[in-house]
Amino acid sequence: MKKLLLTGFEPFLNHKVNPTELIVKELDGETIGNYEVIGRVLPVDYEEASPKLLKLVDEIKPDAVIALGLAAGRNKITPERVAINVNDGVKDNSGRVPVDQPIIEDGPAAYFSTLPIRQMVNALVEEGIPAEISNTAGTYLCNNVMYSVLHELEKRGEDLPAGFVHVPASFELGTQDGKLPCWPLKTIQEAVEVCIRTLD
Repeated sequence: MKKLLLTGFEPFLNHKVNPTELIVKELDGETIGNYEVIGRVLPVDYEEASPKLLKLVDEIKPDAVIALGLAAGRNKITPERVAINVNDGVKDNSGRVPVDQPIIEDGPAAYFSTLPIRQMVNALVEEGIPAEISNTAGTYLCNNVMYSVLHELEKRGEDLPAGFVHVPASFELGTQDGKLPCWPLKTIQEAVEVCIRTLD
């Protein structure tokens, strides 16, 4: 049985819950397709998130890595195409606000996802779940962990599927902001499961 490291994030900013945290906890230990899912939650912290993710990669030695993140305001499942070498965003949960800061000094400008993102989108659309490829993972923690894990795998010469998928807000978040596009948590989880099955 192959192993999938599936990560989400804790709540951040004014979001009282993070659907990705709930989903990775729910799927932890499940078998989806040919993968045993190992779900873990990352801190929303520029100095701690990527080191924790890379430590998990060392410990678990997964055959694939999918990091999940909340993209409040998006109304589709959006696998990310590319991560760029910069931290520049709103404050993290420790109050840090980096400006024009490289994630890896002298690292490449960008890395492309090695997940089957086109197959993911096609499979989701076939299931009636709105989805499209995103060409920007932003410059916050989502981009940070995507860039960091792809950089580390490239450095090690490890060829395995790895990347990032953004999900919309859940209904619980939508009730706090009536203008926020939101989905049932169950539908978001089903979408993540569809993405995982494309790895087979």
